[in-house]
Amino acid sequence: MSTYPRRHVLGAAAGATAAAALPLAAATRAQAAGTAGGPDGAPPGGRADGPGNPWVPVPDPVPVPLEALYDNDGIDTAAARGGDFDGSGYTFPGEALPAGPTEVDGIPFRFPSAAAGAANNVVARGQRVELPRGRYLSAAFLTAGSYGNASGTATVHYADGTTTTAGLGGADWYGAGGTLSAPYRYRPDGTRDDHPVGIGTANLWLDPAREAVALTLPVTGPAQEGRAALHVFALTLQPVAQGRALVLRDARSTASLLEASGAQSVEATVVNAGTVALLADDALSVRVDVDGARTVAPARIRRLDPGEEVRVRVGIRNRPGTASGTVRDGTVSVTGRGTRAAARTGRLTLGVPDYRPTEDSLARHQAPYWFRSAKFGIFIHWGVYSVPAWSPVGKQYAEWYWNHLQDPNNAVYAHHRDTYGEDFAYDDFIPRFTAEKFDPRSWVELFRDAGAQYHVLTSKHHEGFALWDTKVSDRNAVRMGPRRDLVGELFEASRRYAPGLHRGLYFSMPEWFNPDNPWAGHAPRNPYTLRPVPYTGYTAGKDYVKDYQARQMLELVHGYDPAIIWCDIGGANDSLDVLAEYFNHAKNRARPTDVTVNDRSGIAFHDFTTPEYTTYDNTVVAKWEASRGLDPFSYGYNRATPDAAYMTAEEVVHSLVDIVSKNGNFLLDIGPRADGTIPEIMQTRLRETGQWLRTNGEAIYDTTYWSRTAQLGADLRFTVRPDEAFYIHSLARPGAKLTVEAPVPIRPGDKVTMLGHDRPLTWTVRGGALVVDVPEAARRAGRYAWVFKIEWHG
Repeated sequence: MSTYPRRHVLGAAAGATAAAALPLAAATRAQAAGTAGGPDGAPPGGRADGPGNPWVPVPDPVPVPLEALYDNDGIDTAAARGGDFDGSGYTFPGEALPAGPTEVDGIPFRFPSAAAGAANNVVARGQRVELPRGRYLSAAFLTAGSYGNASGTATVHYADGTTTTAGLGGADWYGAGGTLSAPYRYRPDGTRDDHPVGIGTANLWLDPAREAVALTLPVTGPAQEGRAALHVFALTLQPVAQGRALVLRDARSTASLLEASGAQSVEATVVNAGTVALLADDALSVRVDVDGARTVAPARIRRLDPGEEVRVRVGIRNRPGTASGTVRDGTVSVTGRGTRAAARTGRLTLGVPDYRPTEDSLARHQAPYWFRSAKFGIFIHWGVYSVPAWSPVGKQYAEWYWNHLQDPNNAVYAHHRDTYGEDFAYDDFIPRFTAEKFDPRSWVELFRDAGAQYHVLTSKHHEGFALWDTKVSDRNAVRMGPRRDLVGELFEASRRYAPGLHRGLYFSMPEWFNPDNPWAGHAPRNPYTLRPVPYTGYTAGKDYVKDYQARQMLELVHGYDPAIIWCDIGGANDSLDVLAEYFNHAKNRARPTDVTVNDRSGIAFHDFTTPEYTTYDNTVVAKWEASRGLDPFSYGYNRATPDAAYMTAEEVVHSLVDIVSKNGNFLLDIGPRADGTIPEIMQTRLRETGQWLRTNGEAIYDTTYWSRTAQLGADLRFTVRPDEAFYIHSLARPGAKLTVEAPVPIRPGDKVTMLGHDRPLTWTVRGGALVVDVPEAARRAGRYAWVFKIEWHG
């Protein structure tokens, strides 16, 4: 792994900008022939039918001016300097960001100017924002965190003197790859720092039954070096419509395939912007009308409560004679009760043409649907570093042993001298990396029993030792050490004994001491005498990128068909060519598959971001995956770590629930020993996690985040299975009554149970809060996290 706190990312560029996949832009609104709705302020869930058109118009979103509150200049341009976004002098590049009206995730915002000396964002420190008085479903923000993720509690104030609260946050601008991304930032001296920075969207729910008048931002910051602060760039409100109403936004063609039919997917977000619950008898259907293709799999929506939204996928196929990649004007529309309710018209790309080695071409790719549904994977850090397997517990990564060894002030330097002697080179560990007890079947069956849906093995870490029979170097596990193709054996066992698992490979882009391109700045040497030592099995004189790195990556693509390539570090690369070939190889098989890559290949493009040993505080709409080891701070095996220091099963479950509720996947790492055995404490924790998932997995797999809020207080998290159920995860053992003070989508006729108990529970809504009676038998049935299921009916 790269060390996230040290931020070792070399030459990485931005995530795809908002313009990379233009949404359908021209909106048309259903015109109501009459009104349809109940009395003003009708409670959510009420039914209201009027004469004529059953759909009422939805008021336009309302951008809220924030200029009077702006107190931070976080955007510079090449011609205008002087800003300081994070307290240490770094700024966003104005040339790579919009200015003025812009649409992000289908929501119109008024983005601030990058004019010289002008403030363009507000650091959240409890300011009060006056709102145009009205009834709103939600408030959408453009936010970013400086020096880490930043969040807090925001308060909405209503005309009747009441308030509601919810979390509001922003992901770290340096690590998030937000919806609005830039491929670089400006240093304090005005030069470019080629690392991506981003701004994302964040949502705050409002009660549409009350007139909102203001909101109070969380208290974070100030923007100082080393201190997390929440920056707000823009705010837009979505008014409520009185009656039956829909909004269709962020409609776009994709390069993804529907898993059931293999049809091309067109995605759109459907929002219930009215006061009427939309149920099965409303017959909501989303389809695409475009010359050159036909809808073969319309999206059906069975349940959408007021204020709720759902991301749908419509399957289309090209008609004979329409070439893949043809661009045409088309319309995505949603109908209900026999009438069009909303539509978006714009440009659609029909079919999925081959990828080209350009940023624009790769930007059409996105995280596969299977990856978004999988939620839980197993990371495996295994290599020569598994032999010494030592670092101070909870302080640094054990797999970085060779790098730590270079520093006389690091504990590894003295440990190695005292344990092995000054003349014992790192490569002398290679013969001791035996894998003699490696049983790949037992590994994959353990991952399956843990409830994981995929696994990712380190094919090559920063030490440069490959676990497959690479043809460009003898520095590999077939030529030395185990003398086995460890990648091949694991993948074959996975296909045979756990075919439901997706198989992935980690690949380090640079190598610490490769003589042709040493990331550490020098070729291998004795850290005590500084005399050169061999880079065992490697013949110097190669073009590191073209003749070695890229060729190894393509060996993995064509030799093992990984569903995931999990790159690390970035730096010098040929990733445009490699990833284009990777995607085309998967797409053009006899049975096409969707594959994925993370954000560390050294180029702008990525499918998902990868915070390590940390997570995001709030929902991040762009797909992400958090990773960490069961060890308190190591991915590779650390023999010094006592069993008591490993994560407990409760901690694993709580992490999984928290991450999934915020649109993330959890990649949980294990570090096998050099002989191929997985430490018993790790096996125990995985099996305990699997036991919990066997009972509660339906609230994890195939779910999505709740658009209203990811969490309530410290203990409640939420997930949604569209059209079927809503889940409330209590991370603490509930009392006799579970109270949820949030607009939970529930209505008369819905059934509430607790997973693992399954008997119907009594519930009521009091003062806008859901109250569930939890008998002692249900409380006893749960463990680690108690999951309450609201099964939707009607």
